[in-house]
Amino acid sequence: MTIPVKILCPSGHLSFTPFEQESFNKGCEMKPDFIISDAGSADMGPRPLGADLHVSLANWQYQDLEAMLLASRRLNIPMIVGSASDTGTNRGVKQFVDIILDIAKKKDLSSFKLAAIYSEVPLELLKSMILGGAQIEGLNGRTNADLEILERTDRVVAVMNAEPFRQALRNGADVIIAGRSSDCALFAAPLLEKGHSKAISYFTGKLMECASFCATPYMAKESIMGRIEQESVYVTALHEDQRCTPSSVAGHAMYERINPYHEHVAGGYVDMSECSYEQWNENTTCASGAKFIESSQIKIKLEGSGKIGERRIALIGVRDPETTVRIEQAIEWSCSKLIERFGPSGEAYEVFFHKYGKNGVMQDMELASPSIPHEIGIVVEVVAPTGEFATEVCAMASRNIFYARLPGVKGTAGAAALLSDEILIGEPGYEWTLNHVIEITNSMDLCKIEYINVKNNEN
Repeated sequence: MTIPVKILCPSGHLSFTPFEQESFNKGCEMKPDFIISDAGSADMGPRPLGADLHVSLANWQYQDLEAMLLASRRLNIPMIVGSASDTGTNRGVKQFVDIILDIAKKKDLSSFKLAAIYSEVPLELLKSMILGGAQIEGLNGRTNADLEILERTDRVVAVMNAEPFRQALRNGADVIIAGRSSDCALFAAPLLEKGHSKAISYFTGKLMECASFCATPYMAKESIMGRIEQESVYVTALHEDQRCTPSSVAGHAMYERINPYHEHVAGGYVDMSECSYEQWNENTTCASGAKFIESSQIKIKLEGSGKIGERRIALIGVRDPETTVRIEQAIEWSCSKLIERFGPSGEAYEVFFHKYGKNGVMQDMELASPSIPHEIGIVVEVVAPTGEFATEVCAMASRNIFYARLPGVKGTAGAAALLSDEILIGEPGYEWTLNHVIEITNSMDLCKIEYINVKNNEN
């Protein structure tokens, strides 16, 4: 007989915007056993990882961590945060640890044990592993990584599974701040430590990872509660106007999956193909039926990013009807001018024309493109080795939309309106260099844990 466990989750990405306090406070009143939140994602693209920057505002990070920490210490229950400061780099872990220490000092909290789990991987280590015969296997059609790919990489993090969290809990951690980690692992670790199966433990993580995303109607940043008993998880929406329904919970189980029924973690995957979802009460759904398929190998996912150049941006509005119907010709004209002067895109520079109002979001995958939009906004994006070169290419690319020689255009004032003649300076451009896995012998091989005994008020 396993011990029932209640987990409170306030956010699917801590501090991306601050989570809502009312539903969180309601969850705290229900006496959870753990407060758990993921704090990172690859959704922001490769730049935050490669540049080692956070995209969540520092004061929002402080606000969310303070709410979680004060509740954790008041209730005397563990608090777990993974993928610290958006990307889970060592810098991110240290930043969150410093915030925790500052809050503890300012609020004069009673002593507690803090575990910091680091999972950034030195590039030299990966290079030596390749030279020693290890394979870094590409995912989703990528080729295996070689030394050339690592040379293009600025920073790598390993996506840990539940074992490092379990080790920290076994060693008495009251607060865990971790580097890049599987969303599911945060929730699975305490459940595994309480004797629950891998199937229900990782399945719970899949359902709860994004907090109120598994509820309806859509309301981001609201808290949910998960109650785990035997091989079932009861997921409850805590905002008074939300409900966890079989369709909303099952829908989130399939969220962001290539195969909607499989959730892969290091050491195996959750098979959700025979799961059932039942309305338990007005705002709670009971989910069960997951299986865990063990793997004979432990393969840890690696995420890596590298800088490719400086970025410049120009904004253009096209309203002229003769130009909107011939927008591809206008872009071709602009590209021809670039080729004359700089050569084709993809060699010394890259240029992108994002056409909002005509396939700007889905581009070639768009299924319902309007045949003749009445206006189009174009974002010209250029990446080049230097800022000066990127500025010149971007200026020529954008201004030649203005000067495009198209049949039917009679005006001499130009066929496009520049928002400003200014070329905007964007953040540097980065690329994902690693979306790979590497086999290890132990889940702790690519991470380490440091413990801090936080001593303040001893009364």
